[in-house]
Amino acid sequence: MKKDNKAIIITSIISGVVLLIALIAMVSFGSVSSTNKITVEGISSIDATPDLMTTYFRIETQNETSVEAKDANNEILNKLVNELSKLGFERSELQTQSFNIYPNYEWKNNKQTQNGYKATHSLKLELSSEEFDKISEVIDAGADSGAGISYINFELTQELQNQYKAEALELASKDAQTKADAVASGFGKRAGKLVSVQVSEFGYYPWNVYTSRDEGVGYGEDAVLAKQAVAEISPSEQEISARVSATFKII
Repeated sequence: MKKDNKAIIITSIISGVVLLIALIAMVSFGSVSSTNKITVEGISSIDATPDLMTTYFRIETQNETSVEAKDANNEILNKLVNELSKLGFERSELQTQSFNIYPNYEWKNNKQTQNGYKATHSLKLELSSEEFDKISEVIDAGADSGAGISYINFELTQELQNQYKAEALELASKDAQTKADAVASGFGKRAGKLVSVQVSEFGYYPWNVYTSRDEGVGYGEDAVLAKQAVAEISPSEQEISARVSATFKII
C-alpha cells in the first residue's frame, strides 16, 4: 500500500513538473511573440497651391439699445452687399461666421458701467483663383461700406483639401511600409502582417496674407495696408504634411 502511495506521489510530482514546464514555455512563447513586432512612423510632405483667397469682414456697431445697435449693423451689411454686388458677387457668397449683441461695459473712476450695446457681425467672402484680381476692389468695398477687414488668407477648397489629404496619407503609409521592411531586413527578418495603424497628424493650415492691427478696424489706413499686402504676395506652393504610425509583425 505504501508503494502505491509513493507511486501516486511520484506521478503527481512528475505531472506537476510537466505542467510547470508547459506553463513556462507558454509564457516564454507569449513574451517572445508579443515583442516580435515593430512600430514605425511614416512621414510625407507635398506641395499644394491655394485655390481660394478668403477675406474676413467684421462689422461692429454701438448704440444705446440692442435694437439700435443691430439696425446700425444691418445698415452697414446692406451697404457691403450692395458694393460687392457691383463686383459680381451674390449675397449668398457673403457667409456669416458669427453674430453677437452684448452690453458694452466701460471702466470709469474704477467702476464698471454699461454704455449701451455692441453688435458684431463676422463674415467671409471666398474668391476663387479666377477672381484673385478682384481682391483690391473687395477691400475697397469693405472700406466704403464701413466694414473692417479682419484678415485675408490663402486657403484650399474642401475638395482640394480632401485630395491632398488622401495623397499625403497614402505617401506616409508607403513610407511606414518602407521603413518597416528596411528595419526587419537589417535583422534578417521580414515585415509581416500589419497589426495596427494610427494617423497621428495631417498638417494643413490657411496661409495668412494680412491681419488687421486692430480687430474690427479695416477701413482707412488698414485698408491701404491690406491692399499693399495682397499686392506684394501671390499664391505659391505651401507644404502639407502627414504622419502615420504603423505596427507590423516581424517574421
